[in-house]
Amino acid sequence: MRTASSASNISRRGAQHAVLIGTLSSLKVELSVLIIIDTIIVFIMSWIMLKCGLSEWFAFPITMVVALAITYAFSRGLTAQLREIRDAAEAVSDGDYQVRVHGATQSRDEIGQLARAFNLMAEELEHSDTMRRDLIANVSHELRTPVSALQAQVENMADGIIEPNEANLESILTQTQRLGDLIAFLLDLSRMEAGAASLEITTFNLKDFIEETTEPLEIADGGHNHTISMTVPDDIEMEGDPDRLRQLFTNIISNALKHSADGSEVLIKARVDKPHDTVVVNVINYGSQIPVSARGDIFRRYVKGKGGHPGTESGGTGLGLPIARWAAQLHGGSVRVVDDPRGADFEITLPKHHHDDAEGATDGSAEGATR
Repeated sequence: MRTASSASNISRRGAQHAVLIGTLSSLKVELSVLIIIDTIIVFIMSWIMLKCGLSEWFAFPITMVVALAITYAFSRGLTAQLREIRDAAEAVSDGDYQVRVHGATQSRDEIGQLARAFNLMAEELEHSDTMRRDLIANVSHELRTPVSALQAQVENMADGIIEPNEANLESILTQTQRLGDLIAFLLDLSRMEAGAASLEITTFNLKDFIEETTEPLEIADGGHNHTISMTVPDDIEMEGDPDRLRQLFTNIISNALKHSADGSEVLIKARVDKPHDTVVVNVINYGSQIPVSARGDIFRRYVKGKGGHPGTESGGTGLGLPIARWAAQLHGGSVRVVDDPRGADFEITLPKHHHDDAEGATDGSAEGATR
């Protein structure tokens, strides 16, 4: 595997070459200009040498050599940029995600655009690789903790050290719920990484669906005393996969609860956008705000907002929001954060009627995660 020092050597080699091509916005235009320059130089030199009485058998080879030398000088900058990108791509294929292209990014043509796109790709790969390693370490730790606790409690019950009373059984149930949440996150991640999931489309009432979704969340909320208020019309009927949409709304609503002060309110309101034949649902937690600059990052995988730690009891594995967006996109919908002076406002837009071309849509941005 290449090291970071080898990556920097690639960048220095690319920067050492004078970039003679790359000043214009199109490579085709640059090559056309080069051909015109060569033609003019060949014509002028030939005319001068013939005027001086030099035989055309000598003038023609000399002008051709000069034209080739000029072409080589200009193309050297082009090939240097391509070699830099090639070397960087080889480094990335070897697992060195710290490599970046520097010299070629100064070009204004298609090669410069390619170099800048490559750097964005390498940056995202480096971020995903780092966060993936952290996720594996955190999930491994979090899986070991409840398993060890369960083993100890069950062994103590079997040995008669502790009684199987309500408090002890409640503790065991809590640990099994933690295990279930982590396993569910990992299953969702595997589906999301696979790029698609089958949908079982049914027609359901949105208000009843949201009430069923929020009921276990209110129970799990425990002593935080959050109030979930709903402003959802009774007559909204829509089509979709209830299991996938339950992932979507559970992650968004639980995220709002997690980032709301104890005793505060989370508002869920829905409406039908008739011109676009969509259902729009807003989930708002009062008081909390998300900076505009961070609204794209929170949907990147493994990214967490300030104040949380991946793999905590609240389920902060860095996957909740990207899974929510993935579930929405499977239905041809979207999830985004919109401006709202009251607090963090997640707006979910879903088609009211399912379209066949929506199934199989995936989260191709990389980018998201729980706050």
